[in-house]
Amino acid sequence: MDIQVNLGDLPVDTSAPVLVTGATGYVAGWIVKGLLDAGVTVHAAVRDPNNTAKVRHLLEAADASPGTLRLFASDLMRERSYQEAMQGCRIVIHTASPFIRTVRDPQRDLVDPAVHGTRNVLQTVNDADTVERVVLTSSVAAMIGDVKDILRLPGRTVTEETWNTTSSLTREPYSLSKTLAEKEAWRIAKAQDRWRLVTINPGLVIGPALNPDPTSESFNIARQMISGEARFGAPRIAVAVVDVREVAYAHLAAAFLPEAEGRHLVVAESTDIVDLSRRLLPAYGERYPLPRRAVPKPLAVAFAPAAGLERGYLRRNIGFDLRGDTTKSRKSLGVRYRPAQHSMEEMLDQLAQAEVSKP
Repeated sequence: MDIQVNLGDLPVDTSAPVLVTGATGYVAGWIVKGLLDAGVTVHAAVRDPNNTAKVRHLLEAADASPGTLRLFASDLMRERSYQEAMQGCRIVIHTASPFIRTVRDPQRDLVDPAVHGTRNVLQTVNDADTVERVVLTSSVAAMIGDVKDILRLPGRTVTEETWNTTSSLTREPYSLSKTLAEKEAWRIAKAQDRWRLVTINPGLVIGPALNPDPTSESFNIARQMISGEARFGAPRIAVAVVDVREVAYAHLAAAFLPEAEGRHLVVAESTDIVDLSRRLLPAYGERYPLPRRAVPKPLAVAFAPAAGLERGYLRRNIGFDLRGDTTKSRKSLGVRYRPAQHSMEEMLDQLAQAEVSKP
C-alpha cells in the first residue's frame, strides 16, 4: 500500500499551523498525514481528543513524521468551537460534514450539520485575522444530483460550472446537504476580501484508510460488494470515483499553490458497481461473492424501496453515463489519477486484513 501523499514540488509553508476540521475522517486522515510528513504543525479539530480509538492513527502518523499534531475538541453545531484551534492559522481545511446515506431526519442529521457547521467555521475565519485561505471539502454531489442535471449540460459533461438543482430532503438529501453547504461557503466568502475560498469536489472516494477500522460510507459500499448482499447483481448506476490520496493531494495543492482558486472537480473515472466488481474478479472472485451481473432495470426499480432507494431515481439513472471534465484539477492543482481498480484492491485488502485481525 502506498502510505504517502506525494506532495512533489508543492510550496508547503511550515511557518504557521494548519487547521483541519473533522480530522479523524477518511479523507482528512490523509490530509493530516500529508501535512505532518511535510513538517507542518497540524491543529486537528475532532469531537473528542480523548477517544483513543478514533485518534490513534493520527497520533501514530505524528510520531512517524517531522510535523507536530495538536488535538482540539470541536462541534459543528456549537458556535465558536473552532476558535481556539484556529489561532495562528493561515490555512483552514474544512472537511467535517456528515456522509450518511440512510437517516431518519435528513434536515437534522445531514443538512443542519453541513450548513450550520460550514457557517460556524467560516464565521470564525472572519474573526481570525491570520487566516488567508480556506479549502472546503465539497463533492460532485454539489454539482449533480440526478440525470436531469446532466441532460441540461453542454455535451452532458459535468464541469466546475455545474450545480445540483434536483436534490431535496426527500430525494438524495446527502447531495442536498453538500450543495447547500458549498453555496453557503461561497456566500460568506464573497462577502469579504481578506481570505480566499477554494473547494474540492470529489466523486465517491475509494482506496485505503489510515484508520485500521474505517467507518466511512465508502467502506460500507465496499463491504456490501463483498458481503453477498449483491451477489445476484446490482443496478448499473454510474458513479464517479477517485482515490483518497488524490483527494488529499488536491486539498493540499489548493491550500498552498498561490494561484489556486474556485471549484475543482476531482474524479479519476466514471464506472458502476458491476464494472468495478468484474475488474476485481480475477483477484477476489473466489474469496468474495462479488456482484457479477447487472440487475434488469424493471426488477431494480420494483425492489428499490427494499434497498432504501427511490424508484424514480433508479428509473431515471440506471444505464445513464456520467462524464466529467477534470482539466482544471489536472492543470491547476497537478492532480494525477491512479486507476480505480488499484484503489478498490487496496480497500478489499484492508477489509480482509481487518477480518483476520479480529479476535
